[in-house]
Amino acid sequence: MKNIPSVDLADFISGDPVRKQKFVEEIGRAYEEIGFVSLKNHFLNDNLVDELYKEVKAFFALPVETKKKYEIEGLGGQRGYVSFGKEHAKGKKEGDLKEFWHFGQEPEEDANLIDEYPDNVQVEELPDFNKTGMEAYRMLEKTGIYVLRALALYIGLDEHYFDHWASNGNSILRPIHYPPIVEEPKGAVRAGAHGDINLITLLMGASTGGLQVLRKDGVWMDAIPEEDELVINVGDMLERHTNNKLRSTIHRVVNPPKEEWSKPRYSIPFFMHPRSDMPLNCLPECIDDEHPKAYEDITAGEFLYERLVDIGLIKK
Repeated sequence: MKNIPSVDLADFISGDPVRKQKFVEEIGRAYEEIGFVSLKNHFLNDNLVDELYKEVKAFFALPVETKKKYEIEGLGGQRGYVSFGKEHAKGKKEGDLKEFWHFGQEPEEDANLIDEYPDNVQVEELPDFNKTGMEAYRMLEKTGIYVLRALALYIGLDEHYFDHWASNGNSILRPIHYPPIVEEPKGAVRAGAHGDINLITLLMGASTGGLQVLRKDGVWMDAIPEEDELVINVGDMLERHTNNKLRSTIHRVVNPPKEEWSKPRYSIPFFMHPRSDMPLNCLPECIDDEHPKAYEDITAGEFLYERLVDIGLIKK
């Protein structure tokens, strides 16, 4: 396998049961084998993508003291700005060579979650920043719910099994800025080798290069989607919930060749989290004699807290 498999969401929503089943099989097999796909015909349109990148670049171009105004203590980095080098991969001391922003869920009133999620941080200097960010958030959330429906069918669950947990879930949209590299990094990379915490991650901007995926044979493989495709991978929560049937693959963002150090890199992952009370207990459909239950029972909220401590965003 030289690149991650490409799948077409239009097959799943076509109304044709044969095409729908084809998508279910393709994405399910890919997530058992490599844990990553690139997805075409998602719900983000080009105009929205262009607007979001314009707003994100304008934010990261603001003076450092202005950005720091939006770094809110006590939120564990869950909303607003997180400054350069704060986050590191689990087990690493060196901070990643990036700064980022977090947009979070704005739940529907009848979801009874208003008090559970912190408010999004509003950027005064950029009047369209928050509106554009949340429009993209909604389209990525919608795309993710369809992907989870396909995976529910692949596992043998009701198609809408994940709908309640993922709608109004604790998802995060994270625009990331990797600034130009100005000196030889001492052991640090743009994003150290890691698995994602959440159910699935939907990534914009991987087409600019640098994203690598660790294959089963221990070889790092470049993930190179087409310009209009999202890269979507399984996170640790879904791996755990499916008793390792679907794979949360280790991946990283490597530093560019020296001649490209002067170029910044932007990427925008959407980390799809469920509601914090979702049980991540291993599904009975994924347990048998050959695959005994591999994990203790835990909720999504408990698991998230453990991992935020591991990566340095929450101090115990």
